[in-house]
Amino acid sequence: MSKQKQIQFLKMYEPVHYRFERFCRARVYGDMEYTDLINASLLAAFENLEDLKSKQAFLSYICSISLSILANNHRKKKPKLELESKQYESSNMTDTSLSTDVSFLYDALRKINTEQREALILFELTGFSIKEIAEIQKVGISAVKQRLKRGRAYLKEQLTFDATQLKKESNESR
Repeated sequence: MSKQKQIQFLKMYEPVHYRFERFCRARVYGDMEYTDLINASLLAAFENLEDLKSKQAFLSYICSISLSILANNHRKKKPKLELESKQYESSNMTDTSLSTDVSFLYDALRKINTEQREALILFELTGFSIKEIAEIQKVGISAVKQRLKRGRAYLKEQLTFDATQLKKESNESR
């Protein structure tokens, strides 16, 4: 392990650290510890640094690695669906209503198919462009746009408060 390679790696990683951490936190919610995913991804990226074609694509490169690690993790074991209190503690949420909203969001995200969920997380939370997401997911730009559209529609449907439905349920329970 050369010192030069370590310095080069850190110079590329430091500017994207925050975005990559946000991506990992959002993507692994309930499946595994996000820190484990970050560490495994960075180790794999460092070991295979010579495979990186462009320094500008570093964030895309490590996100692709993390998605592969997650896919392997899902193949090895059935993902846990219950929420872990550790993740709430580490997210620094003090407002109960905010943590409840986040819980509903992650529950709804978990129900979306994998491709739509990853596209939404990459675009909305991590800030990737549609073109970058297309490269990561190895699909066309129109496919990414469609995944974002369908994912947003599903989230809207799941998270919209339907007062008429609530009224109907309360009347039936009487």
